[in-house]
Amino acid sequence: MTDVDLRKLRYFVAVAEELHFGRAAERLHIAQPVLSRQIRALEHELGAQLFARTKRSTELTPAGRQLLDDARPLLSSAEALRRRVAQTARGPKTFTIGFMPGLTVTPAVRAFEALRPETEVEVLRTTWVDQIQVLYDGRADVSVVRLPIEQRGLSVRPLFDEPRVAVLPADHRLADKTSLDIADLADEHLLQHPDQVPEWRDIALELRSGRPRPVPAANSVEEKLEHVASGRGISILPVSVAAYYQRPDVSAVPVNDIGPNKVCLAWLASRRSRAIQDFAALADTIDWTPHLRTR
Repeated sequence: MTDVDLRKLRYFVAVAEELHFGRAAERLHIAQPVLSRQIRALEHELGAQLFARTKRSTELTPAGRQLLDDARPLLSSAEALRRRVAQTARGPKTFTIGFMPGLTVTPAVRAFEALRPETEVEVLRTTWVDQIQVLYDGRADVSVVRLPIEQRGLSVRPLFDEPRVAVLPADHRLADKTSLDIADLADEHLLQHPDQVPEWRDIALELRSGRPRPVPAANSVEEKLEHVASGRGISILPVSVAAYYQRPDVSAVPVNDIGPNKVCLAWLASRRSRAIQDFAALADTIDWTPHLRTR
């Protein structure tokens, strides 16, 4: 069997994500007939049909869905390899720390620079969408993450637990309370995936009625808070995030009976970098807990 061509895999992923050969060709900046030939060649090499095509639609076959699951991390690994080789060739050696909103990595950066003065430390703010993707594609060497994450292929070390708060519109009936129970929020609409707050998921009236309301897209904390302020629902956030993104039209109220957000250090288990080992060991000596004034 011939080796799989990464270029063909990139073409395949584009079609799989767009489910439209014309849009995928535009995204890849190639002609559609060229793209179609490359996909047919990939199907021939793999001995499997990847797409079911009709005049009206393009859908993934079971083999296509499996390839999409496998192709994304493979392409990310290839990109990470390219980044690390180019970075080493350029010199000096750099070390990049990813971190989620509300977290502070300054003490760790200073301690690591003191330990390895020859290393240039960079920081990269991440989101719920890419907090582990930055490890796979090589943008970061380690990432300070908020659980839950997909931990397969990663080394994950707990750092600290952080309380969470309910973020409500400032004129909400519960906004002036000093604290509340999750039962107080049973009839509210949560602006995040229910599995992120299982305590709410298990009592939510909209879920029990079988009529869940749609959750508007939000790719950042700022966007999520805009939805909260406009009265579209509520959100459950780590206390440091709510404190960092304070604004007059929302209120953060502690919730007594929900579990904390777990903050961890993550890196690719396959990497044998001495710098990563040094940082992981150093992480155990750092006080990561945010020092905030809360209600």
